[in-house]
Order: sequence, then structure tokens, then C-alpha cells
Amino acid sequence: MSKKPPVIMWFRQDLRITDNPALTEAIETGSPLLPIYILDDENAGDYSPGAASRWWLHNSLQSLNASLDGNLQCFRGKADEVLPALVQRTGSTNIYWNRCYEPWRIERDLQIKADLRNSGHHVSSFNGSLLFEPHDVAKADGTPYKVFTPFYRKGCLGNAPPPRLPLAPPDIRSYEKSSPGSSIDDLELMPAITWYDDIAATWAPGEDGAQERLDTFLETGIRNYIDGRNRPDLESVSRLSPHLHFGEISPQQVWHVASAACNIAALESQLDHFLSELGWREFSHHLLFHWPDLPKKNLQSKFDRFPWRDDEDALHRWKHGMTGFPIVDAGMRELWETGYMHNRVRMIVGSFLVKNLMLHWHHGERWFWDTLVDADLANNSASWQWIAGCGADAAPYFRIFNPVTQGNKFDPDGVYVRRFVPELAALPNRYLHSPWDAPDDICESTGFVPGQTYPNPVVDLKASRERALDAFRSLKGLAMT
Repeated sequence: MSKKPPVIMWFRQDLRITDNPALTEAIETGSPLLPIYILDDENAGDYSPGAASRWWLHNSLQSLNASLDGNLQCFRGKADEVLPALVQRTGSTNIYWNRCYEPWRIERDLQIKADLRNSGHHVSSFNGSLLFEPHDVAKADGTPYKVFTPFYRKGCLGNAPPPRLPLAPPDIRSYEKSSPGSSIDDLELMPAITWYDDIAATWAPGEDGAQERLDTFLETGIRNYIDGRNRPDLESVSRLSPHLHFGEISPQQVWHVASAACNIAALESQLDHFLSELGWREFSHHLLFHWPDLPKKNLQSKFDRFPWRDDEDALHRWKHGMTGFPIVDAGMRELWETGYMHNRVRMIVGSFLVKNLMLHWHHGERWFWDTLVDADLANNSASWQWIAGCGADAAPYFRIFNPVTQGNKFDPDGVYVRRFVPELAALPNRYLHSPWDAPDDICESTGFVPGQTYPNPVVDLKASRERALDAFRSLKGLAMT
């Protein structure tokens, strides 16, 4: 065994080998590499990974460990205790990691870095998960942006350093396992019951799966992205969000590979729309960085007075896809079965929860946190505040998605609804998104029994819309524009 102390590479939300700035720099020191992962549920508190995320994390770590020839060392506990103890035990003087941007991680990591440096250790951190770091994007007066288009077009594309080119995969040098790390199984990320079988059939976590997902999207989805991205019945979105969250692929890789492919194929307009979606991811992290209370506190304080309702039955029906509105129920069932929901449908089910049901957006944020494989603190919080109307660049309070209209427009042939709400499969397209309108002869011929084979609507759409508008108008300072 080498007597030279190892350089510690602390993997976090960067579970990949290629284009990993911290890993590349760590290897260039010439010291043996000690790759580690720390499951720090205690410091994470309410934002420790949810059930679906833990399934993904387990499999992603397995993939990373294979790339590291089985040398990944895993630990469970407070990182501010685990890491200093490991440094002392191994004699390491060099520690590398890529930065994370959740408020609790920022606070913890700054303290760890200060403590290690004060004790004479070399600590280096890098940007491995964003195209534009939050502190690099600001308005001319130095204040953060609150509106997406100027943030992205001017702040990012106009004034910030351009996305760097991806780094090549480094030559991995392993370190013999002499530290008391645990196995990935010892992290106990996988639940005892196998509810995740359908999720496992849908996804391929890991660096190879991320690259395959990008390649598939560029071959089949990007050509019709502008129109197709709103269609949950089509394969026109990238579905890269969980791979990006766990860092199995970097946004720089996606940005530059997609740009090269689209420039060759003369798909510049499709590319611009796709890259702007990466821009929304950046905007969410920008908001969380500057407003760390984003997950729990309304950005627009006047919404603190909003008269939210309490209705446990309605919330239960929403969570489990039993609202009686097919496009809403299809989305919630897709979420439960696959750990994912198409973005257009996320907006529909979100609007239905906070406006038609008038239930607090916190309910949706918490449910998505536990059930999404791509649950990301910045994206999840910013998106729920957007749909509720209380966030930055938010949807106007009077924009209430009609689930029947949305279903007919974006799932016109009923492919999506029939997949996830099979009890409606025999209904003609004309009645699929409003089954309560089906005449008696159609019900009889298809075996559809309203209220029995499928629930009756949990609310009246028109009445619930007016109720929501009245509640929003009651907030001082809101006006129809």
C-alpha cells in the first residue's frame, strides 16, 4: 500500500466521472484517490432525500462505484463530523468537492471548509452542477433578478461567463480500502417493500443511463421540441431532470452536445427553446440562492394572508389520482408509478391543487419531494410558488388551468390518460376528458358507471374557479391585468 496520504474526493450531487471538475483536479495532484459519499440526513432535516430520490440515489451510487472499480467509501452521519474524522484517520491533507447550492448545504460546507483550512488542510471546491453560478448573475445595480427572461437573456447569456466546455474523463487512481467506510447497502436507501418496481422499469440511473437518455432525446425528441414538449402523450421532452439533479451528467455536457447536434441538423429554433429550459433550472437555483426561505416562505408576502382551505379528503384524492378529472388523475398516477410527471401536467395538477381545491402549495411541494425521482429543492420550490402565483415571475393569479380544456388540447387522442387511467380506456375521445358528459348509451356500451368505475369530480370546475378568484382578489394589491 502506498504510504502517500490520499486525496479525498467527496462526491455529492456530481455522481459521474466525465466532466467532474473536482475529481479531475483531485487526480491531477498525483496522490492516491479516496472517493467518498456521505449520507447526511441530520443536517438536511426536512430536505433529506424523499423515498423516490433515495431509490435513485442507491442505484446511482452503485453505478458510480462500478466506475470507481468498487472503491467508493460510504458514510452515514453529519458531514461536519464524518469528514474531519476521516481526514485525521487517513492523514489526508487535500480535500476536493463540487459545490451544492441548497441553503443548508452552503452553511454546512462553509463551516467545514473553514475548519479544515484552519487546521492546515487544503480544501478546493468547484462548480460542477450549474451553467452560471448565482453570484455571477445580477442586474446592473447588483440586485438579483426576479423575472426569468431578463435573467436568462441578459444576465446569463449577455453578461455572465459562457458555459465552459466539458472536461474529459480522468484516469482514475484508486486507494486501497483501509478506512472504515460502509457499503452502499449499509446506507439503507432502499425501502423494505418493493413499491419501486415500476420506477425501476422506467429509469436507468447512472452516468451511462444519463448519456443514453440525452442521445435518445437528440435523436427523437429535439426535432419537435417546441410543440411536442407540451404533449404528455409524445416522447418529445428530454427527461434528463433526475440525471441532472444527481449530477450523472453535467448541464455543460447537455448544453454543448445539444448545441453541436442541433447546429449540424439546422434545428436552431428547437435548440433555443430547449436551452431556455436549462435556463429555468438556473433561474430556480438563482432564486433559492438569494431567497433561502423559498421552500417555505411566499416570495410575495401578501400571499401570507391567503385563505387556504383544509380538506383532507380532497388532498387524499389529489395525491392518489382520484379527483374525477382524468388529466389530473393521470398525472398523479404517473407520478406514483414512475416517480416522474410531464412538465405540462405538473402545471395542470399544481393549478388544480392550489386554485380549484384551494389547498396550500406546501402540500404539493411536500408530496412531490417524496415521490419525484427528480425532486430538487430549487426547482420544486420555485415551481410551486410559480403555479400558486406567490413566487418570482409567477403565473397570474387568474390563470387557472381548466383540466378538461388542457386534456383535450394536449392529450387529444387520449393516449396519456388511457395509459394511466385505464378504467376510462373504452370511452370515446369526445368524452375521455369529461366522462361525466358521456350519455347513457355510451356508458352502457363501454361499461362506464359514473361514481363507481371512476370517481365523480371532487369539485365543480366553474364554482371552484370563482371561489379561487374571489380569494385572490381579497388580497390587497392584486388587480386583474
